[in-house]
Amino acid sequence: MKLLIKKTLYLLLLFPILLSGQINESDSLKIKADLSLTGFWQGGNVETLIFRAKSGVTYKPWKKWVVKTQNSYVYQEFGKVKADADFLSLNFLYFNPEKKIYPQLLGFLSTNFRREINARSLLGGGVTVQAYKKDKNWLKFSLTSEYEQTNFNNTNFNLNEYDGKDEIDTWRGTVWVSGKYYLFKDKVIVSHESYIQPSLEESNNYRWQADFGLEFPIWKFLNFKVNYLHTFESIVVQDQKREDQFLTFGFTLKSY
Repeated sequence: MKLLIKKTLYLLLLFPILLSGQINESDSLKIKADLSLTGFWQGGNVETLIFRAKSGVTYKPWKKWVVKTQNSYVYQEFGKVKADADFLSLNFLYFNPEKKIYPQLLGFLSTNFRREINARSLLGGGVTVQAYKKDKNWLKFSLTSEYEQTNFNNTNFNLNEYDGKDEIDTWRGTVWVSGKYYLFKDKVIVSHESYIQPSLEESNNYRWQADFGLEFPIWKFLNFKVNYLHTFESIVVQDQKREDQFLTFGFTLKSY
């Protein structure tokens, strides 16, 4: 388990620590990055470990184009038994993000240990609307459509009509809401990123996720962070719950 966490840290730390900036694709800096590490540990009669790492990098290869990648990893262990080991990679290509409305392409890749998802990929595109931007504060909405392929290592689901399938493919529409706000003279930073993804083909196939962060700057390169993550999947393998929630505490590392 320790070796696995180390490998994840190296992967997520490598690029953000060498770069600098705040993750907002409409900013003027050419390269921006950050990394947050949060978790919880309890030993003794009950042994519990929850670990989450999240990094983000944006890069401007040309004047009007921006590449953005966000990678996160969640690990949970109870009584030295692995309960979660989930990876999520969100990758975007934006054109002219300084505008109020701009197009984007996207590609996602994820895994989920407890939900028995070997691999999930999404490819698509859409538009983003920059609803509010003042100083460092911003709020954005996006509407996208994607084709999704999900491969399971189990063929018995909570919805019987999907039983016998090890792969479920569908077209989705996604509504995104994200923002970041600096309050009380930058002493408190509130961030959020949420989405809902219904299938455009099956009404019973949908998911949503809400990710909230509360940060308190300690010094220029380090913030204390409280993170809450809530996820929902309508189609899960038999005897698995549809919802998961994570409340973790830790730090955001910056090189700017």
